[in-house]
Amino acid sequence: MVLWRHGQTSWNLERRFQGTTDIELTETGVVQARRSARLLAALKPHAILASDLSRAKATAAELATVTGLEVNYDAGLRESFAGQWQGLTHEEITARFGEQYTAWKRGEPVRRGGGELETEVADRAAPVVGEAADKLPDGGTLVVVSHGGTIRTTIGRLLGLDPNSWEALGGLSNCCWSVLGEGARGWRLLEHNAGSLPEPVLGDDD
Repeated sequence: MVLWRHGQTSWNLERRFQGTTDIELTETGVVQARRSARLLAALKPHAILASDLSRAKATAAELATVTGLEVNYDAGLRESFAGQWQGLTHEEITARFGEQYTAWKRGEPVRRGGGELETEVADRAAPVVGEAADKLPDGGTLVVVSHGGTIRTTIGRLLGLDPNSWEALGGLSNCCWSVLGEGARGWRLLEHNAGSLPEPVLGDDD
């Protein structure tokens, strides 16, 4: 399973919290998506699943073009809804919602701007991803095109990590991805914030 973040947007450049606001890719974002799509196509994915927000749809469209696959969209893969934080820069959020922001960074369950809890994002996104993965043929590959926060919480939920530790996964750069593989005890994180094709891990336990 490849969880792929969308390409660059103007709000990414301005460090504005996008959330569920529908912001399109910049020209650079389109180029990023096109380059990454060519790499990911080499994995011969069997299915593409994407958020229905424009930035994710445009990113997924590049992979659909080179693979010939149809994209399935699901609103459950949208970015976290962050209420009053949406549209604000990082500096504006810390200035207006300093205590809330600090509590969130400490790992406390916070409704950022009156929006969703991170666990609620995982509640809606992880089952969508899991159901799509269950439909794959043996050895099949699913590419999920979504958003940084949603991908992080989904990975945390699929790996069975405590929500307080999800922040430790770190963020994803625009058009980078994380790779999960099925192990004997469930999903394993094979690569995180990658921008090149995954390589086999040799001797990771010795």
